Amino acid sequence: MKEEEITQDAQAPQTPHRGVKSYVVRSGRMTLAQRRGLEVVFPRLGLSLAQGRLDPVALFGRQAPLVVEIGFGMGGSLLEQARANPDTDFIGIEVHPPGVGKLLDEVDKAGLENVRVYREDALKVLDDCLPAGSVDTLQLFFPDPWPKKRHHKRRIVQPAFIERVHRVLKPGGRFHMATDWQPYAEYMVEAMNETPGFTTQAREGDYVPRPDFRPLTKFETRGERLGHGVWDLIYQRNA
Repeated sequence: MKEEEITQDAQAPQTPHRGVKSYVVRSGRMTLAQRRGLEVVFPRLGLSLAQGRLDPVALFGRQAPLVVEIGFGMGGSLLEQARANPDTDFIGIEVHPPGVGKLLDEVDKAGLENVRVYREDALKVLDDCLPAGSVDTLQLFFPDPWPKKRHHKRRIVQPAFIERVHRVLKPGGRFHMATDWQPYAEYMVEAMNETPGFTTQAREGDYVPRPDFRPLTKFETRGERLGHGVWDLIYQRNA
């Protein structure tokens, strides 16, 4: 039976403004499963700014590697990683309700206990919720490239953002980015090279082959068929 779709105003929770936002939350349609994820599962697996600074060990009830993914979209990559790595804990950050609802519905149905989700501005989460030196890997896959020059200020990868990433990563922790927009990839390289405290993990040049642990998304597969390139960048936080 085809799942019923429900129209809903997809407004993100209101948070204090901090500079120019790198995202736009649009109204959209939500399925019953997505609404179930928000209404039934989020109260159990969702996180909020109001909870303040996290204690990952207390949150997950164990000591384990922690991966944080910013802007997980519809959650396919994060779900696949969590399934494949039950001994790793994952925190996803996304403002778009359909994606949050879809991921949480599928996480719940899969019986996964190693995923938690913020439906908040990532900058606020980095500033107010993640302890310094608490994250093993921070992932930023296919962020909006904001291709027009006048919109470059909206790109999430900026020096101040990179400094936030540096703060929350453990020494030796990794910052993994991926984009299908070459000018943005080049911009990311320039921004990382201008911010101290990181070393590229590329053996040659600035980019790495797609690691096996980063799932191939439907979006990426479609792009490959059309001849679009994808650039992965991995930087390690210096000790």
